[in-house]
Amino acid sequence: MTVVDTTPAAALREATIPPDGMYEGTRVLRRLPEEWEERPYERFEVAPLGRVIGAEIRGLDLSLPLEPALREELNRALLEWKVIFFRGQHLTPEQQRGFARHWGELETNPLLAAGSSEDVVRFDKGSGATPTFENIWHTDVTFRARPALGAVLQLREVPPVGGDTMWADMAAAYDNLPAEVKERIDGATAVHDFIPGFARFYEPERLAPFQEVFPPVEHPVVRTHPETGRRMLFVNTSFTTRITGMEREESDRLLSFLCRQAHVPEYQVRFHWQPGDIAFWDNRATQHYAVNDYAPYPRVAERVAIEGDRPF
Repeated sequence: MTVVDTTPAAALREATIPPDGMYEGTRVLRRLPEEWEERPYERFEVAPLGRVIGAEIRGLDLSLPLEPALREELNRALLEWKVIFFRGQHLTPEQQRGFARHWGELETNPLLAAGSSEDVVRFDKGSGATPTFENIWHTDVTFRARPALGAVLQLREVPPVGGDTMWADMAAAYDNLPAEVKERIDGATAVHDFIPGFARFYEPERLAPFQEVFPPVEHPVVRTHPETGRRMLFVNTSFTTRITGMEREESDRLLSFLCRQAHVPEYQVRFHWQPGDIAFWDNRATQHYAVNDYAPYPRVAERVAIEGDRPF
């Protein structure tokens, strides 16, 4: 005889997570824009390192002249993978600058230590210089009216353990936002300011003279990529201070949620450096995070940034 339990199902106790939480589940992982024509690469090999972001470029010597056809194919790789890596290049600062200049005029940053020229930023960790902290998800220099198009970073000295860098695809982050959040930020702008990011390691006396040089600027919360047409989140923890027209509490809560999107591993790639390696990333489409887990070992890097356009 079969006994059927007719006892009503027990009700679950009330339990909710805070609003605007991060949820598990399937995520849309779309690497390329819709209707993008994907073609094979003819001048080098591409080895993907992540599902939507990050690829190693093999078979090139960046110290050699960069012909127009090769430059165009590298630019396509940059657009398709958002950050591309070149192993063991060991470029001189002049060669590194020359490579980056194929994408535009070079940017200077008076807030950071310079290398052999004013358009080379030198991150010398462990030398006794003023420490700067890049171990937070951020997009470079969004406090400028025209933030950098991209950056070419080379590791001169690598610690024996640690010191990786991570990048996140902010188009994938936007794709996966809830529909109601997309509606809230459609057409919204946000204020970006250099002070929050640099006040973490510089005294006010060091920063005060730059307040007129770098006044607060407004950028779209969702930026459109000028070459691919993709929509991307364009707010970050280092420099975005508030969403225009919102009450402070509402702005803080929404910005916190939007900035947390970079933390999702499905949108990320992580790169383990060797001396002479180069990373070239699209600063319009990504955020990055330099993992600070290598003390007391030194880590020396040099970065060249390329001037960008005004976000729209």
